[in-house]
Amino acid sequence: MKIKGKIVAVVLSLLFVILFFSSTYTLKENEYGLIKEFGKVVETNAEPGLCLKKPFIQSVMKLPKEEQLYDLASSDVITSDKKSMIADCYVVWQISDPLKYYQTLKSTSNAESRIDILVYNAMKNVISATTQDEVIQGKDGTLSVKIMENLSGNSVEQYGISINLVEMKLLDLPSDNKDAVYNRMISERNKIAAQYTAEGESEAQQIRNDVDYQVRVILSNAEKESKSIIAEGEAEYMKIIQDAYNSTERKDFYQFLRGLDATKASLSEGTMVIIDDDYKIIDNLKLSDGPSTAYIAPTEDAEE
Repeated sequence: MKIKGKIVAVVLSLLFVILFFSSTYTLKENEYGLIKEFGKVVETNAEPGLCLKKPFIQSVMKLPKEEQLYDLASSDVITSDKKSMIADCYVVWQISDPLKYYQTLKSTSNAESRIDILVYNAMKNVISATTQDEVIQGKDGTLSVKIMENLSGNSVEQYGISINLVEMKLLDLPSDNKDAVYNRMISERNKIAAQYTAEGESEAQQIRNDVDYQVRVILSNAEKESKSIIAEGEAEYMKIIQDAYNSTERKDFYQFLRGLDATKASLSEGTMVIIDDDYKIIDNLKLSDGPSTAYIAPTEDAEE
């Protein structure tokens, strides 16, 4: 009886273990879980940890959550100006809807095959609508942006996936015509540079002409204004002179001073000048009756 009891306990333990493992499963942070019942998906789970399922009749299919890298094979493309180029790119993609992904693609190989077709068609459409020079200039990322915009119109979401990045690894010319294309591009750039230089010189000359004209106008206005100011100053000066000698006394005094200056300039050293009493200007200078005398020092001109 003891042996039978131990056997029963072992069997029950084994059944419990089998039941436990058949009714539970674990998901990691980077995994989706698809619960399949008789081959049909009945539930999707994105929560990590220990999860439950119906034992024996349900199974779990796990799909990756993280981004995946797919490297496309290099291919020939034709630009809008009928020039051949070699393009090589890679794609970063991710499962966004595990149920749609399973229903439409089922496997990674099928997903990569579909991505290859979609990205190549988008790249071909973009490059075929772009000249060779524009394609070469698009190496800075512009071309990748246009390819992503073209992909957004192809309903990639219908496959339960999202394409997060398309990046060009190689975008080059075929080796047989690379040198000829580069020489042509150099010639075109030199022509454009010469045109810009000519336009710049023409604009610079126009600016210089405008500045010279403005300088002439400013100088002309300044000269006109200076002459007007001088004329006003001379008029004011004449008015002051007129106001200063507008009486007989002032006029006589001015004439007397001018006479003294003339006399001083014509006399030599030690010359005596006798001034008549009729000069009103010296009435207050008389020291005694009779003619007044004054001594005037000669100028340097007079000494010579």
